[in-house]
Amino acid sequence: MQSADLPAILPGKAPELLPEERVRECGEGFVRLTDDDRFHIDLRYAAQGIRGAVTECLIRETVVERLAAAQAMLPAGYRLRIFDAWRPFAVQQALYDEFAARVRAAHPKLQGEALRREIRQFVSEPQKSKTAYPVHCSGGAVDVTVERPDGTPLDMGTEFDCFEKTAYTAYFEGSGETEIIRNRRLLCRVMTAAGFVNLPSEWWHFDSGDRFWAYYTAETCIYEAVYALP
Repeated sequence: MQSADLPAILPGKAPELLPEERVRECGEGFVRLTDDDRFHIDLRYAAQGIRGAVTECLIRETVVERLAAAQAMLPAGYRLRIFDAWRPFAVQQALYDEFAARVRAAHPKLQGEALRREIRQFVSEPQKSKTAYPVHCSGGAVDVTVERPDGTPLDMGTEFDCFEKTAYTAYFEGSGETEIIRNRRLLCRVMTAAGFVNLPSEWWHFDSGDRFWAYYTAETCIYEAVYALP
């Protein structure tokens, strides 16, 4: 499949907070995907020894259905590789603290809201709030890529969790990096066709039912945060 056959990726803006009346938990349950061989489960935070990381891949029921629909649109033999799904609050805190330290070291003059804004480009603040919760705590957010039939991942231009501008989903559009453009477009096409929305600053991050999804689709958020193991 050539790049020209896939929709171009347009730059997007960061999601904003929703009013409280647009957040209503639907009560949908979680599915354990850890041993589901339809997908390649590759939970990175547990492998990296991140504080509080879980070894179970947990995600909301409808999100699993949408992942299966997305995978069905991939070329024969290709499948989704899942890096992260539901995330406990402790992991969000650990990731935020680690990245915040890196940002402070790289930008020692940044303070206050300017510092927080720089950090929030890639890591949500660990807030226990109905309208500002970290989306991975809801079970509606998933970090994914595409792998070939031989199990090797497609070249997306950066690694997962690259906190640089090159991780912006549309970063390579207009460049000469034909393979990267095609691969990112493919991932975006199948995921959005299945009902997900993409976080513009992370090519791997997609949402369904959570507050980011509600912001970009103008729908009501149906998943609130679940901070303890569901």
